[in-house]
Amino acid sequence: MCGSVLGYVKRVFKFMSTPNPYRLVLGTALTLYLGVAAAGVPAAPHPPMSSADIIQMLDQTVDWYRTLGIQQQAASEPSDVLILYDNRQTANQVIGLAFEIARSNADILAKQPRAKEAGGDPSSPTLSQLQDKFAALGTTVQTEIASNQQLLANARPAQKSQLQAKISELQGELDLINARKTLLGTLSSFANQSDPNGSGGNALKAQIEAMAVTMPTAANATGAPPNAAAAGLGAPGVGAPGNSGAANSNSAAAALSSLTGASGPAVARFGIWDLAANAVRLSEKIATIDIIDARTAALQALFSQTSAPLISQLKALSARGDTLANQADSAGSATLNQVRDQLDVLSGQFTQTSAMLIPLGKEGVLLNQYRRAIGNWRDAVKVQYVNALKTLGVRIGVLAALLAIVFAAAEVWRRAVLRYILDSRRRYQFLLLRRIALWCLVVIIIGFTFASELGSIVTFAGLITAGLAVAMQSVLVSIVGYFFLIGKYGIRIGDRVQIGEVTGEVIELGLVRLYLMELGNRGLSGPTGRVVAFANSIVFQVSSGLFKQIHGVNFIWREIILNLPPGIDYAAAKQKLMAAATDAVKDYRDEILRQTKEIQRATASDFADDGRPRVQLTFSAAGAQAHIQYPVHLQNVAETDERVSQAVFGAVPGTEPGPNPAHSA
Repeated sequence: MCGSVLGYVKRVFKFMSTPNPYRLVLGTALTLYLGVAAAGVPAAPHPPMSSADIIQMLDQTVDWYRTLGIQQQAASEPSDVLILYDNRQTANQVIGLAFEIARSNADILAKQPRAKEAGGDPSSPTLSQLQDKFAALGTTVQTEIASNQQLLANARPAQKSQLQAKISELQGELDLINARKTLLGTLSSFANQSDPNGSGGNALKAQIEAMAVTMPTAANATGAPPNAAAAGLGAPGVGAPGNSGAANSNSAAAALSSLTGASGPAVARFGIWDLAANAVRLSEKIATIDIIDARTAALQALFSQTSAPLISQLKALSARGDTLANQADSAGSATLNQVRDQLDVLSGQFTQTSAMLIPLGKEGVLLNQYRRAIGNWRDAVKVQYVNALKTLGVRIGVLAALLAIVFAAAEVWRRAVLRYILDSRRRYQFLLLRRIALWCLVVIIIGFTFASELGSIVTFAGLITAGLAVAMQSVLVSIVGYFFLIGKYGIRIGDRVQIGEVTGEVIELGLVRLYLMELGNRGLSGPTGRVVAFANSIVFQVSSGLFKQIHGVNFIWREIILNLPPGIDYAAAKQKLMAAATDAVKDYRDEILRQTKEIQRATASDFADDGRPRVQLTFSAAGAQAHIQYPVHLQNVAETDERVSQAVFGAVPGTEPGPNPAHSA
């Protein structure tokens, strides 16, 4: 036996001297296999997934698990949080079973031969199978050595030498088995490191464990999701101790409180803006739920596709077992031993296949439960979405109805003003007031409709008002001045006014500005052709006054000063001058009298003035002067001055013009 072993070892080292590493590994495995006394190592079942398929399955499962974060962002209602809590429990079990499936498949891959990839015999055993074989042989030899040592302790002297030789021979076999195990371990490590496809069992297991480290649920098998403590939705895993109904209820309550807050229910908001935003948010939530359901369906299809070959394999193994059982009924002792060995092999293969199929079946059940919860969530959100659209439609209808009522009232106001107010000035004022009231009501209604809370619109209005007061101070003052200008003693289109040193006729009165057609010679001559614009805020300025004629009054008082000759009858001269001035303006007597009464009526004064010319004498050391005052229509200033001057200069002989022959009184 020792000679044959030495021959096998020589052939092994001779084969290892070749430069190809794959021939080294597989050739050594084949040589050691040929040296095993008990040939017929059973072939492992065919794995349902390759190493690339396993990694892809785990990637897809982990990516699906991360959709819980999207669900947590979309969960805004208490019912959403409870559904999220249930989904997280289901997802924890799904991710744990996925890693369990990956580990089981990796174990099967580790026992598959790779001789076909190296060009060897596909029926040759794998290094892992040889390691298992030698481990079993080593255990058997150790048991036999221990048994002989017990016999040696109680043996007679004549039997001790034979037992010692037997123990020595068994110890040599054990050393040889250990040497083979060491060599196989070295070759297995080298084969895993040099595998170009990464399909080595140890390498694949290392990748699986590296992925499991990033998933506390899969690594610890506690069922707690990543960042569960921070999210407030951590849950005990399946089969964890103390996982009672009360604990689950408390966890769900804590999860609900963490997302909804402990300050009580949120204040309901009824603004159109919030209702529209809520409808859009619910629509996006429905789309998000549909995406999550589609990804769950894709993962479910992947697990179903993986379990299909396993079901077929179990059916084939069951059929093979039935066939072997029928053969055993009519077989002899030698055939029974072979059938027993084959049944043992079938039993191992059935156990391995079942170890993968059972978690795959659980995955299907859990994902069905997950999709049902997602469907219930979708239905609930759709109901909320429909209700949100109805509420939004009602609010928009109310807004449209209110605006229609306001515009209808404004139209009635306009028609009433046009029908019952004949004065154009008052009509313009009422129409302007109507326009201001209309748009103020429109802004208020729209503001209250779009605002969520009364406090928010009040704060917003306050900020807007303060900003406008600072940025548009001059404009606001001009708008306020407009209402002073259109008051009882205000101005109208066509009025003649004097602002500072400018005299003109009003041609337009706007909300912010008024425009004058400038008149020459302080208003005593015709238009100059220039238009002067003043801000309505002029009424609040002290430096430049605003002078205007009372509406319906269109005359001014003019004055002529004459130097009287000395020694005349001053009383008679006064009478003559009075008669001359009165005769000069007699053509305008009635109109001036009417306008004088209009002044009395407009000012509610009781002064007695008939609008006749007046003559007043003044005496000084230089002589006597006559001050002649007479009313003049603004349209006939030059003509009236000429007529009065000719009349008074010829009334008293020897009179001379004073310092200012004619000026406004």
